[in-house]
Amino acid sequence: MDRQFRVGVLTISDKGSRGERKDESGDIAVRMLEGEGFSTIKRSIVADDRKQIADTLVEWVDNDGLSLIITSGGTGLSPTDVTPQAMQEVIDYQVPGISEAMRAASLEKTAHGMLSRAIAGVRGTCLIINLPGSPGGVKDNLSVVLPALEHALSKLGGDTSDCATPEH
Repeated sequence: MDRQFRVGVLTISDKGSRGERKDESGDIAVRMLEGEGFSTIKRSIVADDRKQIADTLVEWVDNDGLSLIITSGGTGLSPTDVTPQAMQEVIDYQVPGISEAMRAASLEKTAHGMLSRAIAGVRGTCLIINLPGSPGGVKDNLSVVLPALEHALSKLGGDTSDCATPEH
Protein backbone atom coordinates (compact mmCIF):
# COMPACT_ATOMS: atom_id res chain seq x y z
CA MET A 1 0.00 0.00 0.00
CA ASP A 2 1.39 3.36 -1.03
CA ARG A 3 -0.04 5.35 1.87
CA GLN A 4 -0.61 4.54 5.49
CA PHE A 5 -4.20 5.12 6.57
CA ARG A 6 -5.12 5.50 10.23
CA VAL A 7 -7.74 2.88 11.09
CA GLY A 8 -9.97 2.18 14.06
CA VAL A 9 -11.97 -0.96 14.90
CA LEU A 10 -14.96 -0.42 17.18
CA THR A 11 -16.88 -3.41 18.51
CA ILE A 12 -20.41 -2.77 19.73
CA SER A 13 -21.44 -5.39 22.28
CA ASP A 14 -23.04 -5.21 25.71
CA LYS A 15 -21.41 -8.49 26.79
CA GLY A 16 -18.06 -7.55 25.26
CA SER A 17 -18.06 -4.15 26.97
CA ARG A 18 -18.60 -5.88 30.32
CA GLY A 19 -15.81 -8.39 29.68
CA GLU A 20 -18.24 -11.30 29.42
CA ARG A 21 -17.31 -12.15 25.81
CA LYS A 22 -14.00 -12.20 23.93
CA ASP A 23 -13.91 -9.78 21.01
CA GLU A 24 -13.36 -12.33 18.23
CA SER A 25 -15.02 -10.11 15.63
CA GLY A 26 -12.69 -7.21 16.35
CA ASP A 27 -9.69 -9.55 16.27
CA ILE A 28 -10.71 -10.79 12.81
CA ALA A 29 -11.21 -7.25 11.49
CA VAL A 30 -7.80 -6.16 12.77
CA ARG A 31 -6.05 -9.22 11.28
CA MET A 32 -7.71 -8.74 7.90
CA LEU A 33 -7.01 -5.01 7.74
CA GLU A 34 -3.40 -5.34 8.84
CA GLY A 35 -2.98 -8.21 6.38
CA GLU A 36 -3.80 -5.70 3.65
CA GLY A 37 -1.29 -3.17 4.96
CA PHE A 38 -3.60 -0.96 7.01
CA SER A 39 -2.35 0.31 10.35
CA THR A 40 -4.87 -0.16 13.17
CA ILE A 41 -4.25 2.56 15.72
CA LYS A 42 -7.53 2.64 17.67
CA ARG A 43 -9.50 -0.26 19.07
CA SER A 44 -12.31 -0.30 21.57
CA ILE A 45 -15.45 -2.08 22.71
CA VAL A 46 -18.54 -0.11 23.67
CA ALA A 47 -22.00 -1.13 24.84
CA ASP A 48 -25.04 -1.13 22.56
CA ASP A 49 -25.69 2.48 23.48
CA ARG A 50 -26.52 4.97 20.75
CA LYS A 51 -24.84 7.96 22.43
CA GLN A 52 -21.69 6.02 23.35
CA ILE A 53 -21.34 4.71 19.78
CA ALA A 54 -21.89 8.17 18.24
CA ASP A 55 -19.53 9.86 20.72
CA THR A 56 -16.76 7.34 20.00
CA LEU A 57 -17.11 7.74 16.23
CA VAL A 58 -17.01 11.54 16.50
CA GLU A 59 -13.95 11.46 18.78
CA TRP A 60 -12.07 9.06 16.52
CA VAL A 61 -12.76 11.14 13.41
CA ASP A 62 -12.64 14.70 14.73
CA ASN A 63 -9.94 14.35 17.41
CA ASP A 64 -7.87 11.35 16.32
CA GLY A 65 -8.00 11.96 12.56
CA LEU A 66 -8.80 8.41 11.49
CA SER A 67 -9.26 7.64 7.79
CA LEU A 68 -11.31 4.46 8.28
CA ILE A 69 -13.46 3.07 11.07
CA ILE A 70 -14.83 -0.45 10.96
CA THR A 71 -17.61 -1.20 13.42
CA SER A 72 -18.78 -4.66 14.35
CA GLY A 73 -22.17 -5.37 15.87
CA GLY A 74 -25.53 -3.75 16.45
CA THR A 75 -26.78 -3.94 12.87
CA GLY A 76 -29.68 -6.37 13.21
CA LEU A 77 -33.30 -6.10 14.29
CA SER A 78 -32.95 -6.53 18.04
CA PRO A 79 -34.15 -3.59 20.15
CA THR A 80 -30.55 -3.11 21.32
CA ASP A 81 -29.18 -2.97 17.76
CA VAL A 82 -28.68 0.79 17.41
CA THR A 83 -25.45 1.13 15.43
CA PRO A 84 -27.15 2.39 12.22
CA GLN A 85 -29.09 5.01 14.19
CA ALA A 86 -25.86 6.22 15.84
CA MET A 87 -24.19 6.34 12.42
CA GLN A 88 -27.00 8.46 10.96
CA GLU A 89 -26.36 11.03 13.69
CA VAL A 90 -22.66 11.48 12.85
CA ILE A 91 -22.10 10.92 9.12
CA ASP A 92 -22.23 13.60 6.46
CA TYR A 93 -23.50 11.20 3.80
CA GLN A 94 -23.97 7.50 3.08
CA VAL A 95 -22.05 5.33 0.62
CA PRO A 96 -24.86 2.90 -0.24
CA GLY A 97 -22.86 0.78 -2.68
CA ILE A 98 -20.76 -0.61 0.17
CA SER A 99 -23.71 -1.82 2.25
CA GLU A 100 -25.49 -3.06 -0.89
CA ALA A 101 -22.45 -5.13 -1.89
CA MET A 102 -22.12 -6.60 1.60
CA ARG A 103 -25.83 -7.54 1.74
CA ALA A 104 -25.69 -9.08 -1.75
CA ALA A 105 -22.72 -11.25 -0.76
CA SER A 106 -24.38 -12.20 2.53
CA LEU A 107 -27.55 -13.28 0.74
CA GLU A 108 -25.51 -15.80 -1.22
CA LYS A 109 -24.76 -17.54 2.11
CA THR A 110 -27.88 -16.96 4.21
CA ALA A 111 -31.37 -15.51 3.90
CA HIS A 112 -30.63 -13.65 7.14
CA GLY A 113 -28.37 -11.33 5.13
CA MET A 114 -31.47 -9.34 4.17
CA LEU A 115 -32.01 -8.47 7.83
CA SER A 116 -28.80 -6.43 8.08
CA ARG A 117 -29.28 -2.71 8.58
CA ALA A 118 -25.55 -2.01 8.27
CA ILE A 119 -24.65 1.23 6.56
CA ALA A 120 -21.47 2.88 5.35
CA GLY A 121 -20.89 6.58 5.37
CA VAL A 122 -18.44 9.44 5.47
CA ARG A 123 -17.73 11.97 8.19
CA GLY A 124 -15.26 14.58 7.04
CA THR A 125 -12.57 12.53 5.29
CA CYS A 126 -13.23 9.30 7.22
CA LEU A 127 -15.07 6.29 5.84
CA ILE A 128 -17.10 4.42 8.47
CA ILE A 129 -18.40 0.94 7.68
CA ASN A 130 -20.76 -1.13 9.85
CA LEU A 131 -20.21 -4.89 9.89
CA PRO A 132 -22.27 -7.59 11.61
CA GLY A 133 -21.25 -8.72 15.08
CA SER A 134 -20.49 -12.36 14.30
CA PRO A 135 -16.93 -13.42 13.45
CA GLY A 136 -18.13 -15.05 10.23
CA GLY A 137 -20.13 -11.97 9.28
CA VAL A 138 -17.09 -9.74 9.81
CA LYS A 139 -14.90 -11.99 7.68
CA ASP A 140 -17.43 -12.32 4.87
CA ASN A 141 -18.43 -8.66 4.74
CA LEU A 142 -14.96 -7.17 5.16
CA SER A 143 -13.71 -9.46 2.36
CA VAL A 144 -16.23 -7.79 0.05
CA VAL A 145 -15.07 -4.23 0.75
CA LEU A 146 -11.31 -4.69 1.16
CA PRO A 147 -10.53 -4.47 -2.58
CA ALA A 148 -12.10 -0.97 -2.79
CA LEU A 149 -10.80 0.53 0.46
CA GLU A 150 -7.44 1.95 -0.64
CA HIS A 151 -9.03 3.74 -3.59
CA ALA A 152 -11.92 5.06 -1.46
CA LEU A 153 -9.59 6.35 1.24
CA SER A 154 -7.27 7.96 -1.30
CA LYS A 155 -10.20 9.82 -2.83
CA LEU A 156 -11.47 10.94 0.57
CA GLY A 157 -7.96 12.11 1.38
CA GLY A 158 -7.93 14.46 -1.60
CA ASP A 159 -6.67 12.39 -4.54
CA THR A 160 -8.00 14.15 -7.65
CA SER A 161 -6.52 11.82 -10.28
CA ASP A 162 -8.83 10.15 -12.75
CA CYS A 163 -10.37 6.90 -11.51
CA ALA A 164 -10.27 5.11 -14.87
CA THR A 165 -7.05 3.60 -16.13
CA PRO A 166 -6.30 4.63 -19.74
CA GLU A 167 -6.42 1.77 -22.20
CA HIS A 168 -3.10 0.93 -23.82
